Amino acid sequence: MIWKELINEWRSREMVVSMFIFGLAVTLVFAFAFNVSPVLFRQFAPGLLWVVILFTSVLGLNRLFSYEGDMDAHWSWISAPIDRGIVFFSKLLIGFIFLSMAELLFIVPFFLFLNLDVSFSILFFLGILILGNSAIISIGCLISGLALRANMREVLIPVLLFPLASPVVIAATKSTVFIFQNKPFEEWRIWILILFTFLLTSALLGYLLYDQIVEE
Repeated sequence: MIWKELINEWRSREMVVSMFIFGLAVTLVFAFAFNVSPVLFRQFAPGLLWVVILFTSVLGLNRLFSYEGDMDAHWSWISAPIDRGIVFFSKLLIGFIFLSMAELLFIVPFFLFLNLDVSFSILFFLGILILGNSAIISIGCLISGLALRANMREVLIPVLLFPLASPVVIAATKSTVFIFQNKPFEEWRIWILILFTFLLTSALLGYLLYDQIVEE
């Protein structure tokens, strides 16, 4: 299933390209709308970054289940002799891969247009991106599965995702602020624990409940 999604995306290049263009457009809006000093930019840049990531993830989540929803292919999950939780984890991994690919494309322009330096731990920053992306996509996959056959799926996903993922965005933003300030890990590890807790909880709920979500 993961390989099929990757092949389809390689042929169409719809999801990653649209997510990249959207993320770049939002970055440009932020860069030209706020005419402040680089010092102030550095203070609220982490929040802007995670807002861009959250908005960009919505595009990917809308497309993640679109083929199954448009063609009623979800019935194949019900009839197939496989664990539905594995389907959830495969969708989670696919969404994470596509979001990370889009991030790799627009995160460099984000630092360039906002005139941000990179005098911080790149390793910690990549770790926060991986953990934050995983938590957002995990929550989003659960919501996308619930909204699979909804009439207003494209509207329902962001309406549910934004409030549910707000603790993840807050924790990721706080962690990024401390990373940009080169603070020791002991001062912000609580935010890492919050991120990991949301990731673990949403992933377990998705694995345990996806069977009922698909059948109902």
